[in-house]
Amino acid sequence: MKTIVKSTLAFALALGTAYGAFAADFTKGTVKKVDAKAKKVTLMHEDLKELEMPGMTMVFRVKDEALLSKLKEGDQIEFVAERVDGKLTVTEVK
Repeated sequence: MKTIVKSTLAFALALGTAYGAFAADFTKGTVKKVDAKAKKVTLMHEDLKELEMPGMTMVFRVKDEALLSKLKEGDQIEFVAERVDGKLTVTEVK
């Protein structure tokens, strides 16, 4: 019985740790330009802590083209940026 309890606790801890490792930090930014043809967006953003990058204005690729239809110049957004295949990419927007 102790083995089952220990196994269950270990599984729950591992699951919680895995979730925490993948939890995304949203960063505030302002949309400066949307380039649907190139599948890119220019954002003025706060520090990207997970990428160890200070706040600046820069161009990002987007993971999903559908994100571009939600954005327009001047929008105040919160987003997640990650390195995807070595390229800085916006993966989520809220």
